[in-house]
Amino acid sequence: MPAWIVFWRADTMKKHQAQGISAGGVYRYTHRREGGADIHDVFVEKSASRLLFSYIGAMLLLANVCYALLKQESLCLSSFWCVPFSAIVAKSLQYKPVKKESLMIMPGFGVQLEQHFWSGRVHRQFVPIGKILKPVLNECVTPVTCYWSLALLVRNEDKITLVFKKLHPPVKMLVPIWKALCAFTSSDSITSPS
Repeated sequence: MPAWIVFWRADTMKKHQAQGISAGGVYRYTHRREGGADIHDVFVEKSASRLLFSYIGAMLLLANVCYALLKQESLCLSSFWCVPFSAIVAKSLQYKPVKKESLMIMPGFGVQLEQHFWSGRVHRQFVPIGKILKPVLNECVTPVTCYWSLALLVRNEDKITLVFKKLHPPVKMLVPIWKALCAFTSSDSITSPS
């Protein structure tokens, strides 16, 4: 095989190859370009043991609630801590129905946000380039946890638009997406009269 064909094939494969980052087996990030669009995907790694523990936690919660309700005698101290504990275990092991969330940057048009569910349903939201003010990387703090999120400040909107609505990928996955959005909004921004 001539050397120029080998070089061409390697160069073509390199352009279509997706770049990826994995984070501890929970999330996987890939970046690819298709037809002029810049696509960033965050996948949830499917875990059979997590799904099994989710169902076991839900069954334990149901069993504890039924036991407390069907026991016609007096409620004891174990009934009061057992039901909330089972609810916390079931909630923490709950399996997310989202398969992946995607951000598609379409130069000259805007940004499309997609949620792909395990059931096959897809939810899409399009934000035109003229409405995007700035992408923002936030640190969200709750009483229980702390995580990072990526959001878009959108013109004439009261709320920010989250890029990943259901998933909370780590900051090392969000930074390349944020940089791509910053480059996109600074190069293609359209100023509209107020």
